[in-house]
Amino acid sequence: MLSKYIAAPARIKAIRMGPCGALIEDFANELFRRGYAKISGRRHVGSAEHIVRWAGRRGLNANDLDERAIKVFGDHLDRCRCGRYLCRDRMTALAGARLFVAHLHGVDEPAIREPRPYPADPDLLKAFCAWMREHRGTSDQTLYNYSRPIRALIRHFGEDPSKLDARRLRQFVLKRRAGWASAKWCTTALRMFLRFLVAEGQCRSGLLGAIPVLAHWRLASLPRCLPPEDVERIIDSCDLSSPMGKRDRAILLLLARLGLRAGDIVQMRLRDIDWKGGWLHVSGKSRRQTRLPLSQEVGQAIVAYVQDGRPAADTDGLFLRARAPFRALRSHVAVSQLVASAICRAGIKRPARGAAHLLRHSIASSMLRSGASLQDISALLRHRSTETTQIYAKVDVARLGQIAQPWPEVPSC
Repeated sequence: MLSKYIAAPARIKAIRMGPCGALIEDFANELFRRGYAKISGRRHVGSAEHIVRWAGRRGLNANDLDERAIKVFGDHLDRCRCGRYLCRDRMTALAGARLFVAHLHGVDEPAIREPRPYPADPDLLKAFCAWMREHRGTSDQTLYNYSRPIRALIRHFGEDPSKLDARRLRQFVLKRRAGWASAKWCTTALRMFLRFLVAEGQCRSGLLGAIPVLAHWRLASLPRCLPPEDVERIIDSCDLSSPMGKRDRAILLLLARLGLRAGDIVQMRLRDIDWKGGWLHVSGKSRRQTRLPLSQEVGQAIVAYVQDGRPAADTDGLFLRARAPFRALRSHVAVSQLVASAICRAGIKRPARGAAHLLRHSIASSMLRSGASLQDISALLRHRSTETTQIYAKVDVARLGQIAQPWPEVPSC
């Protein structure tokens, strides 16, 4: 597939006859399979040839190329002025070399950016994560959120649980300045960590009561939402002449019509759609499987993306990246950024920080104003209890005004 990226036959012959020519051609085949454009593929092939030539001058072969060699190669790029291998852009050349080395080691999804030098996790934190996976089936994303305050706790007190006492634990929690949501994650993570220590016999059970309870009143806030006309403007902002516009419209319709979460979009697979029955299978929180009706509008948007917008890729993920390498969206952050961009295109001011969840709140509020019951809204949003859905009862201010009683000794408005 070198001919897909390089037009000159003499150049192709030189690569094939040069060191690691077969490996570089196999690398070009992989780039073509992953959907890299001509200009990007040509640059990455040039980077592969460059690092092979550089390694040969240092007495290294392809088996010696690893992350450490890439780092030394990056230092070479700072001094290299040859310009022969399209190496003037250091970051692009380094990314291509990293892709080539990852391909040599058989990594399916190599890191595109240089990894940050994070310190290794403490053994106590590793044991906690393994215990949570085995006994509670906790997902990696939840463990990542838990690990941040636990890592800070271990860094502060060390890996000896005998040093923990009620006063120090309470002071540790109170000194961490954060909003309510972050503080809630912190206290929850520390309670789970203490349960792990108690189960392993490394601390006494009485320490669980040392973690303070945060003051928070349920239903105290109003859900932020958008009026129906703004939601339609967001959906209509997608450019249907491009594959990315088809993808974005399908995702926006799933969020705005079915009230899906951003995480539901990321986990969605091609096999989750029952085209004959008109159903959509969703894996929600705690991996609970739910079946939702697939409307004509949403179904047509998904069909338009799958047939004319979704690139060919070796993955069953429904929604893929818009640029090579084509793989499924990795996290809910990608979906939130997609929605935020659509809101910006539509010229709408967000009433809250969230983006994807804003559409979920909007459909619930719209259903309530249209006369739907809380049970119907709870079924659509897949709440375990209607008590969670009660927050939307405060959105319909007009109906609340009809049943509100005047304050004693104050004339009615």
